[in-house]
Amino acid sequence: MRFIDGLGAGPAVIQLMKNYLPALSLLLIAGTAHAQQPAPATGQTIVLQPGHMQVQRNPAANRPDRAPVYPGGGTAMGLFFLEHINYPAAARAAGITGKVLVNATVNEDGSITNPVVAESLSPECDAEALRVVPLLTGWQPAMRRGHPLPVLVQLPVPFGAAGVMHVEQVRRTPARGRHQ
Repeated sequence: MRFIDGLGAGPAVIQLMKNYLPALSLLLIAGTAHAQQPAPATGQTIVLQPGHMQVQRNPAANRPDRAPVYPGGGTAMGLFFLEHINYPAAARAAGITGKVLVNATVNEDGSITNPVVAESLSPECDAEALRVVPLLTGWQPAMRRGHPLPVLVQLPVPFGAAGVMHVEQVRRTPARGRHQ
């Protein structure tokens, strides 16, 4: 406290600092400890997509090097849904269209388990999506250092107009000034 005395601070200021300095230092230490804790989870699902993954120098133990792949890719999955989904009559009558997002686990053997609706469309469509998603078999599982790994995936299950595939045909016209 000699430093404070040398600044010309009175006895009241010195006593005040002696009383509150330990409490202030504890608050600073507690604030620093709190700031070093990891951020809380946001609850958002991380969607793994082939071609958008990077190999990391020190990756987490449960992070795959390769995402799971459905045989034939997204096109084959879309055709599977078109063939296997029974559009609920109540949803059709109400004009409900869109997609149900389903979270499920792709296991080491390529099977799908634990489907859960992440984003609902209607109770009828949700039930149908939960019925159809486990039928998607034959996945190539996610891989981590050459070993299959179970991972959570999010699948959009289309209903109504959301399941219609639009194929655009481009008609080529000859360039101007060229004769064929």
